[in-house]
Amino acid sequence: MPDMLEVIIDSIRVHLMAPQRVVVLKQINTERYLTIWVGPYEAEAITVALQEVEMVRPLTHDLLKNIFSAFNARVIRVEIVKLQGDIFYGNIVAEVDGRKIHIDSRPSDSIAIAVRAHVPILVHSSVMEAAGTTPDQEIPETSAPAKREPSQPLSEEANDRLSVFKDFIDKLDIDDKDKPDSNTT
Repeated sequence: MPDMLEVIIDSIRVHLMAPQRVVVLKQINTERYLTIWVGPYEAEAITVALQEVEMVRPLTHDLLKNIFSAFNARVIRVEIVKLQGDIFYGNIVAEVDGRKIHIDSRPSDSIAIAVRAHVPILVHSSVMEAAGTTPDQEIPETSAPAKREPSQPLSEEANDRLSVFKDFIDKLDIDDKDKPDSNTT
């Protein structure tokens, strides 16, 4: 496995404008990250396992882990092996009867299994080279802050639409906020 790099789950982040989530993987012993878009259910399955939340009934990934156990198969590791277009490909690597088997899997499902089975997550070096990122080391101080253009005056139509808010604010009695309420005794 010399072409494989071990990673850990750095975080799971929410995209505020879409139902998608991002799993951020961090390469061990370096500041290189790999972000993988996942669905909300897969993100929740990973989060539940990371937080070791006990569920009343097994979730799908718990069921898969139980199936591995029932067939005396041991999950050894999970791998993210390829990036083609914008699609990541993964494997669950298990050992059964002394032989290793590679089971094709979406990376999000592989990661959910890895967290439950407490096994390493590996990324092929070519995937990390293609999609990995490193934070900027330093931000140059020579760049001047962007100049803000003065705002253009509002059109008459825009002023008319906003006048309703001006009327509302003008009717607020802000000066009387500290006076006792006349309804209390």
